[in-house]
Amino acid sequence: MKQMNLPKMSTVKPPKFKHKNTENLTLENKLAQNFNVPAPNQVWVCDFTYVKIGQRFGYICVILDLYARKVIAYSISNHIDTNLAIKTLQSAVESRKVSNGILFHTDRGSQFTSYYFRKLIDSLNMIQSFSAKAHPYDNAVMECFFKYLKKEELNRRSFTSIDQLKLSLVKYIDGFYNSIRPHSHNNGLSPNQMESLFFS
Repeated sequence: MKQMNLPKMSTVKPPKFKHKNTENLTLENKLAQNFNVPAPNQVWVCDFTYVKIGQRFGYICVILDLYARKVIAYSISNHIDTNLAIKTLQSAVESRKVSNGILFHTDRGSQFTSYYFRKLIDSLNMIQSFSAKAHPYDNAVMECFFKYLKKEELNRRSFTSIDQLKLSLVKYIDGFYNSIRPHSHNNGLSPNQMESLFFS
């Protein structure tokens, strides 16, 4: 990582922020900041971030497998809504060919607490977990990934179309982060290398 002039992707506590009132729902934090898991496809974490595209914003939804900190799905839209969350989760399940019993952790955003998203979670036999109210560091690994995605790729570029943003994400996530970028959690291995060792 020193040779590539890359900072450690350590777990950090990002600034706090607020979500809509979800007091009428049971939103249990089952992950409880247990970010180190013994195998792939046990815990997935998910969140949104945004990027300026011309005079508008593009919204990115990303799902990480906590075992190797690997990005297993990502989607882009002009709107941050339940459909974007559903599309990304369906992509992750299609990619990994598994869903039963996986703990799926997010913040308390309305996209993840909506009826249609929770219905999808139930149909996949997944277990939903939520960060505590106004505690984004309960999903610190996801926040950390977004920090370095922006620092190493997105903030270095200007986008005028969503297609440009898509190409940038493919270049960074598929061409660099998953396959090449050393990760301190993985003892200097990339996420793909870490997973390959588990399955070898």
